[in-house]
Amino acid sequence: MKMFKSTLLFIMVLSVSTLLQAKTAEVIDVQADTALINFSKEVQGSQSFLDKNAKGYLIFPEVLKAGVGIGGEYGEGVLRVNGKSVQYYSTASASIGLQFGVQSKSILVAFLTEKALLDFQKGDGWKVGVDGSVALVEWGAGKDISNTTFSQPVIGFIYGNKGLMYNLTIEGSKFTKIVR
Repeated sequence: MKMFKSTLLFIMVLSVSTLLQAKTAEVIDVQADTALINFSKEVQGSQSFLDKNAKGYLIFPEVLKAGVGIGGEYGEGVLRVNGKSVQYYSTASASIGLQFGVQSKSILVAFLTEKALLDFQKGDGWKVGVDGSVALVEWGAGKDISNTTFSQPVIGFIYGNKGLMYNLTIEGSKFTKIVR
C-alpha cells in the first residue's frame, strides 16, 4: 500500500510539473480554439450566445487539479474581446480537505457587461468571490443557450471534466495576468 501511495504521488507531481511549464501565446490560442469547439459541442447555441451577449470571455482550455488531502489547480488561458486575444492569464487555487485524485477541466468565463469586463481588465489579478462574483451555469443537453438572458454580469461554465476528481467550482480561484 505504501508503494502504491508513493507511486500515485509521484504521478501527480509529474502531471502538475508538466502542466506548470509555461506555454507560448500560440499554444494557448490553439488550445483555446479547440476548447471553444468543445464548448459549442457541449452547449448548444454557445457561439451565438458569445457573439450576441459577451463583451469578452476568458477561456482556460485545460485546468489541472490534483490533490491528496491538500490540493491545487493551475491552468493558462486567454481573454478574448471581439474574437481577438488581448491578454493571457493563469488561474490557480489551493484547497485542503477530503480529496484524492487528478482532474482536468475547461473553464469559460463570459463578461456580459462592459463594466464587468473593464473591472476585470484594470487589475493585475482578480480573485473569484473577492474581486468579482461568477455565477456558474449548469447546462443540460438539448437546451439552447443563445436565447437565454442572464441577470448576472459575469457567468462561468466548467466543461470537459476528465479524471478521478469531480469538483464544479471556481470560487477562490485567482486569475493573474501573464506575459506571453
